[in-house]
Amino acid sequence: MKLLRLLPCLLAISLLGAEPTKKVDYDSQYVLGPDSQEKEGVPKGTVTEYEMTDSKAFPGFGRKWALYVPKQYDPSKEACLMIFQDGSNYSSRNGQWRVPTVFDNLIAQGKMPVTIALFINPGFIPDPKKPNAKDAKGKPLGKSNRSFEYDNVTDLYPKFLVEEMIPLAESKGVKISKDPLRRGIAGSSSGGICAFNAAWQRPESFSKVFTTIGSFTNIRGVISKGAEKGGNLYPQMIMDSPKKNIRIFSQDGSHDLTNEFGVWPEANQKMADAWKAKGYDYQFILGEGTHNGRHGAQLLPEAMTWLWRDVR
Repeated sequence: MKLLRLLPCLLAISLLGAEPTKKVDYDSQYVLGPDSQEKEGVPKGTVTEYEMTDSKAFPGFGRKWALYVPKQYDPSKEACLMIFQDGSNYSSRNGQWRVPTVFDNLIAQGKMPVTIALFINPGFIPDPKKPNAKDAKGKPLGKSNRSFEYDNVTDLYPKFLVEEMIPLAESKGVKISKDPLRRGIAGSSSGGICAFNAAWQRPESFSKVFTTIGSFTNIRGVISKGAEKGGNLYPQMIMDSPKKNIRIFSQDGSHDLTNEFGVWPEANQKMADAWKAKGYDYQFILGEGTHNGRHGAQLLPEAMTWLWRDVR
């Protein structure tokens, strides 16, 4: 009996002496390599920012967008194209992804063709009462159209790209190839499924996909209470459809999200299994990371080199 009475005291002493459990950092191992750093003597392309105030596909929603044009671009020739969703995350030379710097380096090394990058933000309507206000995280107050545009398994956003955004980019004086083998598309999280969906819906317009921590889960199905299709349907859609001319470089982390919409690592693995079963040209890299862009950003030079390996 005395021993039983002592147990709670012993347990309390044990807990007081124990070190608190440290949260494991699965992401710090992913750091940017040399091709993501500016190098002396490498020609630098230009990044020009623009703003779209409205669109036919998504009335009332404006968006910011930008255009990277490599130094080697010849106005008399059509260039290749790579489109990035959540464009502001990719367009900076000092951010996480540093696409302009990566493109500068790879184009100079002959590892990818002369490629224009089109950076597109999701549609947004500022708060009419506080149009310039931001929340605690620094994000503008207002209504974002991101999930509706990116997570839907429909042709609406791909059509917007082909019929509105690419012509808008061309109106700035650049020539873009119409050959799908010379066009690619990229994104992360919901932007990742958006990128694959664009190529799936429009293989005559896009043949190369770079998707990281892709949200191939039932986001739209849950939000719409079943009225819309979710990305979780894609593996079976791939299995049930004739193979399309799409090349995919995909990344996810084993510690990615699990929530009411699905399990991200399982969803991405199912996509890879479907691509393999149907004979697609693909790479799937499963790391240890969580739901962020660190691993994907590290892989960006490798992904671009692999996707563009037979195009010059």
